[in-house]
Amino acid sequence: MRTLIIVWLGQIVSIIGSGMTGFAFTIWVWELTHQATALTLFSFFGQVPQILIIPIAGVIVDRWNRKYLMMVGDTVSGLLTITVLLLYITHNLQLWHLYLAVGVKGTFQQFQTLAFSASVSMMVPKQQYSRASSISYLISSSSIIIAPALAGTLYAVIGLVGILIIDITTFAIALLTVLLISIPQPPMTKVGKRMSTNLKTDLYFGWRYVAARPSLFAMLLLLLLFVFADKFADLLVTPLILARTGNDTKVLGAVYSAAGLGGIIGALLMGAWGSFQPRIHAVLLGMAGAGLSQTVFGLGIIPLIWIPAQFCSSLNFPIMGSAHDAIWLNKVKPELQGRVFAMRSMVMPISSALASLIAGPLADRVFVPAMKPNGTLAPILGWIFGTGSGAGIALLYVISSLSMLVVGLGGYAFRVLRDVEIILPDHDASVEE
Repeated sequence: MRTLIIVWLGQIVSIIGSGMTGFAFTIWVWELTHQATALTLFSFFGQVPQILIIPIAGVIVDRWNRKYLMMVGDTVSGLLTITVLLLYITHNLQLWHLYLAVGVKGTFQQFQTLAFSASVSMMVPKQQYSRASSISYLISSSSIIIAPALAGTLYAVIGLVGILIIDITTFAIALLTVLLISIPQPPMTKVGKRMSTNLKTDLYFGWRYVAARPSLFAMLLLLLLFVFADKFADLLVTPLILARTGNDTKVLGAVYSAAGLGGIIGALLMGAWGSFQPRIHAVLLGMAGAGLSQTVFGLGIIPLIWIPAQFCSSLNFPIMGSAHDAIWLNKVKPELQGRVFAMRSMVMPISSALASLIAGPLADRVFVPAMKPNGTLAPILGWIFGTGSGAGIALLYVISSLSMLVVGLGGYAFRVLRDVEIILPDHDASVEE
């Protein structure tokens, strides 16, 4: 675990810097537009380029040095932040500049994330896969606590310029950390050589690999449905809180900090405990628990409900996420993980992009007008959500949260999914040689 921890100690600094910048951008854009659509388009433009690059990224990760790919991701992210800073201080920064920047940054971060994910099985023994994954959630959750709190406080003091400078510094620290450690490359077995013949074949390899294994395909479909519903809800959190509180960034920061604290506790539990056995129970029950908690969040109208509900929701994500990752790490050979995990990674940007494209316009043009005092849904649901600012967004948030609950519990209805760990052998017990 030593190398893994060193990598993440460097990355947590960068993640906090990026989180501060993202939070500051959210405030800046909301003050500029007061539209949920403008905020959700950030996610959309960040996800679409990833959909196009992921198949190629998977091939490159399996063929190239994974350490260098991680370094490239940090370098490009730092250069993009510098560019945005220069545009802002010269009074030339426009909304489309940010959309372009997050698109390019997301593309290169995909190489970085995929290279790291495919390296975990080379850095730790298989018995530690769940704990290794929980470290990732622990660090990302820590940044969720620290970044919004710092950004919410510092935004009024040092502004967007100061936060961008901090972000640039954190990228340099992360890059230096990766540079100083050794990340092992997987040995190429007969299976890996046979399944890595040419670029065209490799581009479609991940899809064919999963399609030939119905249980993995079911896992993929489950992830797609859950991520879509979760991303849909997540995109509505910021406009919901700001609309309900009159742009109170401190409340928004407190809600995100509660989410981070929940993630930390969940990750610590996974680190100490390991995982459910079989792990699929952690995946399905975690999805259901997150959906239930977020439903309570959407029904609330005060921070006293939002904060504990967000904490409980985030508590589930490290548990289900680390169990989900461990299943894939156990079932796929290390030398094939770049291409197979690339295909799995496509689920996130595809479902997130669709949610980003739909959530904002649906909230602004349908649900917000419908829940105004004279709206079509106000007489029916106004007693639950109210008819003031944010009521329509809250209704849409609850619908997406209930969908998460249904996806998690519905997974138990399919044997190919609930028995995935029985049906598929571990990669080191596979009949393939």
